[in-house]
Amino acid sequence: MGNPEVKDFMGTCLDWHSGVIEVLPQSITKSDRSKLALEWRHDYFKANAARLAANEPPENIDITLRNTLDALLKRYPEYEPSFDESSKQQCVIAWHSMPAWPDVPPAIQQLQAAGYEVFVFANGTTRLQLDLCQSSGLRFNMLFSSELLGVYKPGPESYRRTLELIKVEPQESVMVAAHSYDVRGAKAAGMRTVYIHRWSDDIREDMQVVERENDYFLEDMTGLVEVVRHL
Repeated sequence: MGNPEVKDFMGTCLDWHSGVIEVLPQSITKSDRSKLALEWRHDYFKANAARLAANEPPENIDITLRNTLDALLKRYPEYEPSFDESSKQQCVIAWHSMPAWPDVPPAIQQLQAAGYEVFVFANGTTRLQLDLCQSSGLRFNMLFSSELLGVYKPGPESYRRTLELIKVEPQESVMVAAHSYDVRGAKAAGMRTVYIHRWSDDIREDMQVVERENDYFLEDMTGLVEVVRHL
């Protein structure tokens, strides 16, 4: 068996942005829908970080997404008339059905064909992960959610529990993610890290800093199997 490879899911493997802007009210211009989607995603991360800092257990992602959407529309009241209760619910449900980035399916297939076990390790619920596997067509060896583990990433305990369950040492595993907080948490836990740059995530990060922090920095997953072999 090759060394396990552990992946983040939503932003790293899935084009969440395309899915979200399609379900946001079409009366809003596409550029403004994109702005709202990026802000909503950023606010979701902030909400998770606040719960982790307060030592609170993971919240159902649907609740977090709805609360952050409501707060976002209060911050941008000009868009609020475009939403009703039904459209808000549809916006939250949309996060359960996202397409994969085109570079991801062949990368996962190549890794598994080379003998690597590929795990999802992501914040959210197990139901969300099952739905996203269904919509994206991606297949993994196992799914680990913050709901299942009882703690959000980048909490140190989340990495420890995941590695403990798959029975490997940190240095034997590789974390692949498009979020700087995630690879930083993995690096602090002793894992090797590959950062995947996705334009839709880490919109406030300095990519030159992120590149220096990781073992590898890639623009997509093309050639990921070769990178993992060299780690």
